[in-house]
Amino acid sequence: MLKQVGMIVFMLVIFWVLLIRPQQKKAKEQSALLKGLKAGDKVVTNAGIIGIVTSVRDDAVTLRSAETKLEVQKGSVSQIVERAA
Repeated sequence: MLKQVGMIVFMLVIFWVLLIRPQQKKAKEQSALLKGLKAGDKVVTNAGIIGIVTSVRDDAVTLRSAETKLEVQKGSVSQIVERAA
């Protein structure tokens, strides 16, 4: 009985280390990325749109892309390609 409980605990720890922990780390990195957004940053959205940030609000970001002004949700920014100078 004790071996079975020990094996279940061991499997739960492995599950946490392999699946849950990396996801938490990724979420923390994404949160830090969004907090660091500022005007002038060149970004890529989840939809693949590349643009320059013109303004940042609490929940939205305004991008300029090919002479077009787009307003997207802040969470849709997937990466910063180039930081503003």
